Amino acid sequence: MNEELRKEIEQLRREKTKALRARYFELFGEESKSSNQAHLFRRVAWRLQALSEGDLSQRARDRATALAVDVDLRLRAPHKFWRELAAESPGPVRDPRLPAVGTTLVRRYHDRNITVKILADGFEYDGKIYESLSSIASLVTGTRWNGFAFFQLNKKGAA
Repeated sequence: MNEELRKEIEQLRREKTKALRARYFELFGEESKSSNQAHLFRRVAWRLQALSEGDLSQRARDRATALAVDVDLRLRAPHKFWRELAAESPGPVRDPRLPAVGTTLVRRYHDRNITVKILADGFEYDGKIYESLSSIASLVTGTRWNGFAFFQLNKKGAA
């Protein structure tokens, strides 16, 4: 690569996205669909090198075309793939700090016992089902609490 081209490419590194998009339009004759600065820089730098030192040979172009015909090119997986993946994935992982389902947690707070039963999909307190221990702790205390801290489940050997 000649020194003039090297300097021009180094100058491109300092350009803002707007300037790179304008340069892209000059070199390719069309607007860029991308606003990603790194992508624009690489494309413009490649084009400058190709114009300066010569593009791919016809033989290389033919080979690339032959390879591309044999492959079903995709940029993103089909929506069906993501739906099937979501359907197959197990639900949320159970927090390892939680005791076994059916366990009863008891916490003394302001001269009363707070009793919570661990369910498979939540927690039972005072005849109602809650999604988190934090919501029960907040209800009982009137202020925000980390449920694990309130019921002392963070400590080793607790519950």
